[in-house]
Amino acid sequence: ATLLFLYISVLTVMGVVGNPSGSKCGTVGIQGIAWSFGGMIFVLVYCTAGISGGHINPAVTFGLFLARKLSLTRAVFYIVMQCLGAICGAGVVKGFQTTLYQGNGGGANSVAPGYTKGDGLGAEIVGTFVLVYTVFSATDAKRSARDSHVPILAPLPIGFAVFLVHLATIPITGTGINPARSLGAAIIYNKKQAWDDHWIFWVG
Repeated sequence: ATLLFLYISVLTVMGVVGNPSGSKCGTVGIQGIAWSFGGMIFVLVYCTAGISGGHINPAVTFGLFLARKLSLTRAVFYIVMQCLGAICGAGVVKGFQTTLYQGNGGGANSVAPGYTKGDGLGAEIVGTFVLVYTVFSATDAKRSARDSHVPILAPLPIGFAVFLVHLATIPITGTGINPARSLGAAIIYNKKQAWDDHWIFWVG
């Protein structure tokens, strides 16, 4: 799931930042990138919820572990596989578009010019909170029982939360809120600028 997530989302990023025409109508733009990330989370959580609970993000996995909804062993294995999947997904994008990938940042996250590392960390903390809070709300068994008259498709609010956070924070950090996503892109791109701010996306 994380491989597919990185493949679709980073490929969308490459299509926007690598647009040679410079025309805003020539690409899907920032809104399209946000839809790509949010849409893929919706699709992949929906597809894998019955297999693994839809774990695609170490931040979500860690949060559920802290809430004792997941064992330590399962959490560690999930996080390792999320990171490996992200590396492979970014690798597939680079394999298809090597020149474009290397010349346009490889989808790696970093703090944008004009913002401090503190700004970036704050954006990641708040953005990750919005996502994890939504996951907890959408998957709460007590809420499901109480609001059984209201049909709730859990992947939909989760994907929409990812979309909204991306709209807000792409201009600041490129939006991490998923350490595996940031790690996969950084490892495959493997240039200094990909690692300078990388700690922010794990700490945040």
